[in-house]
Amino acid sequence: MKIFLTGLGFVGSKLVTHLIQSPENQLRVVSRSPSATLPAGVHFEQVDSLEKVINWPTLIGDSQVVIHTAARVHVMNDSCDDPLEEYRKVNVRGTLALAEAAAAVGVKRFVFVSSIKVNGEETFPETPYKADDVPAPRDPYGISKLEAEQALQALSSSSGMEVVIVRPVLVYGPRVRANFYNMMNWLFKGVPLPLGAINNKRSLVSIYNLVDFIGVCAKHPRAANQTFLISDGQDLSTTELLQKMGRALGVSVRLLPVPVSMLKLTASIVGKSGISQRLCGFLQVDIEKNRRLLDWVPVCSVEEGLARTAQDFLTGRRA
Repeated sequence: MKIFLTGLGFVGSKLVTHLIQSPENQLRVVSRSPSATLPAGVHFEQVDSLEKVINWPTLIGDSQVVIHTAARVHVMNDSCDDPLEEYRKVNVRGTLALAEAAAAVGVKRFVFVSSIKVNGEETFPETPYKADDVPAPRDPYGISKLEAEQALQALSSSSGMEVVIVRPVLVYGPRVRANFYNMMNWLFKGVPLPLGAINNKRSLVSIYNLVDFIGVCAKHPRAANQTFLISDGQDLSTTELLQKMGRALGVSVRLLPVPVSMLKLTASIVGKSGISQRLCGFLQVDIEKNRRLLDWVPVCSVEEGLARTAQDFLTGRRA
């Protein structure tokens, strides 16, 4: 299968390694970032900016499938004058330009890596998001991803190109950065954390499960024109995640059993309600559709995913 992949970020770089393991796959990759060491046989082109590329047909060539991971990613406390417009430039207009070119040159399927933020920010206990729920994005990033999904679905209806939408929850794995890396760093240093009494549930997805699922979506006949949510299939409380990550790192975890009500009140006083929501709130997804429609089950357990992530973190500390 001839595949055209955009992006060599956290997801895209691991996806290259996964896809090229199948001898039948031929891979063309474009990215704003200079190419790292790519496996032999992968054709790479560097582009200046997703929304400015005008030679998509030439770059796509005779690819049968496009997998689009490149995006303007979620930015905490975005300082742009008009954040939604900045997201739209790349995530909506840039995506649609690529998709229109793909349809014009005869690409059969377009796999779009979206975000759980299209569904919303939190769920009620025991009421996980489902793939076919009515979207309810709350921030500019989530809105831009929903608008991109809607534009792709309209293009699919008019062109006949199949579109598959994948909405991941928080992705972790080797080379993870941002909050997940900070969490590991705090645990490794033995910092006492007031997070020992949180009984929420949140869905996560290891990079190994995500890239495996995207690979299935690229070729499975029943994935055509479907939307999927993706997770490890095992939800954890914030407290459980910290405990499991501590064991993976081989350190003693120092968690103080501060009541959730106190955490929320303190966060509200200091203007950090968003952080308390992510630490204390529920965000669960239902992946039964993936099992039922695609016969897909997670290939990597939470324990294995955390162990691989911890090992990479520890290796980096020793380097």
